[in-house]
Amino acid sequence: EENLNYFIHTYGCQMNIHDSEKLAGMLEKLGYRETQDDTLADVIVFNTCCIRESAEQKIYGNIGALKGIKKNKKDLIIAVCGCMSQQDGVADNIKSKFPFVNIVFGTHNVHMFEEYLQKHLASKKKVYDVWESEGQVVENIPAFRTSGYNGWVNIMYGCNNFCSYCIVPYVRGRERSRKMCEILKEVKGLVDDGYKTITLLGQNVNSYGNDFDDDTNFAKLLTEICKIKGNFRVKFMTSHPKDLTDEVIEVIAREDKISKTIHLPVQSGSNSILKAMNRRYTVEHYKGLIDKIKAAIPNVSLTTDLIVAFPGETEEDFEQTLDLVKYCKYTSIFGFMYSKRRGTVAEKMDGHLPITVKRERVNKLLNLSKEIGKQVTENMIGKTYEILTYTEKGKIIGKTECGKTVEITNLTDDIKAGEFYNVLLKSFKSNKLYGKII
Repeated sequence: EENLNYFIHTYGCQMNIHDSEKLAGMLEKLGYRETQDDTLADVIVFNTCCIRESAEQKIYGNIGALKGIKKNKKDLIIAVCGCMSQQDGVADNIKSKFPFVNIVFGTHNVHMFEEYLQKHLASKKKVYDVWESEGQVVENIPAFRTSGYNGWVNIMYGCNNFCSYCIVPYVRGRERSRKMCEILKEVKGLVDDGYKTITLLGQNVNSYGNDFDDDTNFAKLLTEICKIKGNFRVKFMTSHPKDLTDEVIEVIAREDKISKTIHLPVQSGSNSILKAMNRRYTVEHYKGLIDKIKAAIPNVSLTTDLIVAFPGETEEDFEQTLDLVKYCKYTSIFGFMYSKRRGTVAEKMDGHLPITVKRERVNKLLNLSKEIGKQVTENMIGKTYEILTYTEKGKIIGKTECGKTVEITNLTDDIKAGEFYNVLLKSFKSNKLYGKII
């Protein structure tokens, strides 16, 4: 019995990271083991992303680089899946440019990977199967989890929002919620297995349950998850501001198990740009949500996503974005330069801006974000926060809910990794916090 190895290249978001855990689960079930060296692999999978063009070019480059390995190792199986392969024309492109790729499938049929692999092994023929549309939610796919103390849990798939810059609804399909009983069963299993953080995933978690004909919603799901026994924290991403209800804010405030870090992507601080992006809320509405959140959850940590230099964005629009960042006082932001995506509405808009303007704006935004982030962190000093401990380079460190690293000043042998502790933050130096377990 020879040892068979696999290597998975994962690009893009948390959804993809968790999809890769499922692909790994299927490979492990077939007797393959993970390797970190693609020259030792018998199966190499590219789980792709198409959110930005640069990601796509990089993926094509990395697939092309395997041509040499494939020449010397005829039995190597190369598979390409994920959002990029779901796009129109990409599978044909791979077929003609990279004829040495054996298996191509999309986002709607991740669960079929095991079958495709078996089929290819039996026939030695290429398997290309990209489904046009999403099917039913498929349960019980084995996952080989690789994210430490964190367990990812999909609560829904797809997106109905059609923001004008975004390719996701086209490659991930319409919203489909998983049954609550299935989610609760998975979370309970993870908590029993010792996972400390449960991160719920959905393109828009706030619209969970909208496709059911009962009163199931995200607030109810959170409440039920918090009833599960055990010491764990619940996080979720991503929240769409237009669907964030007062009920959800109340649940987050009330339940100790829910992380007090909220990621609420705003994308722009200008109403005319929000309209062009088809975000379906105004800056005023968003500020109202932030005020409600801060009133209900005083120690909240807020993060967001912003796109700068969207087609038609004026200097004034951009200044409004900076003003909003100052207003919300985010702990951190993810700032991106707008990049064209084939097949989206924004691609055909007028007023695309030159790269020099994009760079200048994104740098201004990130500098402001650093400045505010520093003030937010300074305000944490002297307060008590909960940390989860990890081992890093042989040493135990803590991480706050908002992901900041804390060096523990009174470390003793009875402090274990993978546990929650309360820590009094004493000082901070160049992005690192120092605190004492109390």
